[in-house]
Amino acid sequence: MGRIVGKPNSSSSGSGLRGKDLISFKDLSKGQVISILNESESMLRALTRRAKLEYLENRIMATAFFEPSTRTRLSFESAMQRLGGGVIGFSDVNTTSSVKGESLADTIRVVASYADIIVLRHPKAGAALEAAEYSDVPVINAGDGSAEHPTQALYDLFTIKMQKRRLSGMSVAIVGDLKNARTVHSFAYAVAMFKNNIKFIAPEQLQASGEMVEDLEDNYGIEIEKSDSLDEAKEADVIYIPRMQKERFLDPEEYKRFANYYTINKKFLSKANDDIIVMSPLPRLGELPVEIDNLKSSVYFKQVAYGVPVRMAVLKLILGG
Repeated sequence: MGRIVGKPNSSSSGSGLRGKDLISFKDLSKGQVISILNESESMLRALTRRAKLEYLENRIMATAFFEPSTRTRLSFESAMQRLGGGVIGFSDVNTTSSVKGESLADTIRVVASYADIIVLRHPKAGAALEAAEYSDVPVINAGDGSAEHPTQALYDLFTIKMQKRRLSGMSVAIVGDLKNARTVHSFAYAVAMFKNNIKFIAPEQLQASGEMVEDLEDNYGIEIEKSDSLDEAKEADVIYIPRMQKERFLDPEEYKRFANYYTINKKFLSKANDDIIVMSPLPRLGELPVEIDNLKSSVYFKQVAYGVPVRMAVLKLILGG
């Protein structure tokens, strides 16, 4: 299928998503992102009033999950069913012909013959782009290794819009495992697109790559700050903190050293900006203790819930419902 191709900061009207793959957030224009967010608000209103939707009646979505998932897989399945469509797929690679040696290309060719759209999660960076090359139906990247997770970034943006009532002119601190967390690699481009100031806060070994920083600064005209001190996040409008990605550490001892490197607790938040919001793609480990769950600043469970209307919007716009 054809990839979505857009220039950074483009403000073209209309989504232009119909029939396209969604592999990387960087492929979306600003106009396309705004179209998705506007459609997401419509979907949220429909969910709130429990409207019966049949936009994708007689359409089938295949979930091809070669890696574990709770939120992404279930929210995509919920989104498709709430739009009137059907769902097939797998969530355990051991139940597929991959264990017999079938290539990703062949698996995708087969799955594409059964469905109208494929949602793929895979442990290998670049797998989603490879799948799109062999698929006759649109492919949505639901996370490929440590590379990207574009629909996560879309509902992260939607969360900021709903909680802050704006998308630009803010200070955003992205904290923790910036090297391995694929959500960071999409989220940073999302907030940069809307001209927010970004602080990358991480130990040197887990900092964002120089290549990504240079790309963000060159293409979005923003200046990136780097630090290893959580204190630098206290004045932020938004904190985004993924878990330490244990499965992507080559050295178990290194993981143990960084497992609880940063913690957003009540003590920290008592000294932070009164209007700060704390976001996480979840699941969480020690970085977000349960003691902060009921604070107004903690929006990560609302964030997860927004995954359904946003993914409804993406499916509807790509399938032309």
